[in-house]
Amino acid sequence: MTREEYMLKPFKDNAGLIAERSKAGIENGRKGFCTIALKDENGAPVREATVRLTQKTHDFKYGANIFMIDEFETEEKNAAYREVFKQHFNMATVPFYWDTLEPEEGKPRFAKDSPRVYRRPAPDLCLEYCEENGIAPKAHCLHYDHFEPKWLQKYDEPTQWKKLDRRMAECAERYARRIHGWEVTNESFWRSYTTPMYINPLFMERSFQMAERHFPMNELICNEGGECFREDFLYNRYPYFMQVERALLKGARIDTIGFQYHVWCDVNNEADVVKKQFNPVNMYRVFDTFATLGRPFQITEVTFPCHDPFSREAEDIQAEVLKNLYTIWFGEANIEAVIYWNLGDGYAFNAEPGDFSCGENKLAGGLMHFDITPKPALKVLRDLFTKQWRTGETLTVGESGCAAFKGFYGEYDAEVTANGRTTHHAIHLTKTPDANPTFTLTV
Repeated sequence: MTREEYMLKPFKDNAGLIAERSKAGIENGRKGFCTIALKDENGAPVREATVRLTQKTHDFKYGANIFMIDEFETEEKNAAYREVFKQHFNMATVPFYWDTLEPEEGKPRFAKDSPRVYRRPAPDLCLEYCEENGIAPKAHCLHYDHFEPKWLQKYDEPTQWKKLDRRMAECAERYARRIHGWEVTNESFWRSYTTPMYINPLFMERSFQMAERHFPMNELICNEGGECFREDFLYNRYPYFMQVERALLKGARIDTIGFQYHVWCDVNNEADVVKKQFNPVNMYRVFDTFATLGRPFQITEVTFPCHDPFSREAEDIQAEVLKNLYTIWFGEANIEAVIYWNLGDGYAFNAEPGDFSCGENKLAGGLMHFDITPKPALKVLRDLFTKQWRTGETLTVGESGCAAFKGFYGEYDAEVTANGRTTHHAIHLTKTPDANPTFTLTV
C-alpha cells in the first residue's frame, strides 16, 4: 500500500459518515437564519430593492502559532510571513511560556523591544500585529511544568504557587483586556516533574481557581495532547476526561477543552499511527464523550508531516489529509477553533533554523516551505474558509420590505440598491438565543 493510500484510507472508508455528520454540523452549528428589513428615514418599508451580501469575516476561528513573527534571518522573510499570516488566519497563538517570558525573576519580556528569544516573540509585538490585522490572539499558556523557569526551582512548593499567582496577576493586569482566551494548563500528562506544583494531585484545580481570580471575564482553556484520538480511547474512563471532570466537580471554572492533534511519528511507523489516530469513528467517539461535560472544544495544535521538505507528492498528501481533518472539525458544532502549529518548515521546536535533521524540523510539517512560499495545504485551507465555507448571496426585497437568508456566522457587508442609489451596511450574524434575528437597515 502506498503512502497516499494508507493516509487517505480512513477517510475514504468513512466518507459517508463524514459527509452526513459534517453536513448536519455545518448547517446546524455554523449557520444561522436572519431577516433583513429595509426602512426609509421615516421608518416606512422600502420595497423593490436588492441586497447583495458579502461575508467579510468568520466567527469560527482558524489560525496558527505566531512564534516566528519578526524572527527570520531577513526582512524579506519577515515581511512575507506577516503577509501570509493575515491573509490566511483570524487567530494567533501567542507564546507566554514562563521560562522565556521571565528568564530572570522579576524582569518579564512583555515589551516589544525586549531581548530577542528564538520562537518566543514578546507579547506586545504579537498583539500589535494582531490588533492591526483583525486577528484574535490566544495566550499559550499560564502553567506548563515543562517550561517553568529554572529560578523557580529554588523555592519550595508553597512559594512556587505564590510566584505563579504573581505571574498570573501581572499577565492579567497587562493583557486581560486585549487577550480573551487563555490556556491555563498544558500537557499535564507529560512526565517532566520539574516542580512539586505539577506533582500536586490538585494541580489542575488549583491552577484554574487561581486563573479565575485574575481572569474573571476571560475564556479559560485546558490543553492536552491528542493521544485520546487513538483506538484505545476509554470513553469517560480516559485519563484526560476524568481529569477535566474531576476539576469541574471540584468547582474549577474550565470554559473550553483543548485537544492537540500532532502526528509525531517517523515515516517508517506512520502507517500504524495513521491506523490508530485517523479513524473518524474514534474521533467522533471522543467528541461525543467529552460533549457530556457541557463545554466547547478547540483543536489547539495541529501538525501533519511531509517528512521530506522537497517532495511535492508528500505535500499533496498533506493537503488532502488536512482537507479531510478540517472538514471533520468544522462540522463539529462543539469545536470553536482549529489552530495549526508551525506555519513554516525549518523553524520548529528543538532544532536550529534550516536544520531538517532533528527536532520538529525533521517532520517538515509546516504549511509553508523554508523560503516562506505556500504549500498546497495552505491554499486548500484558504479555499475552505474563503470560498467553500463562506456565504455570498443576493436577496430580492419585495412588498414586505424584508428578505430572509441563512449564512455562516460572521460579519457581512450588505450592499443595498433601492430607489436608484446604493448604500453599504455592516451586519454581524452570530449565534444568539433568537433563532431568526432581524437587521433593520435605513436606506
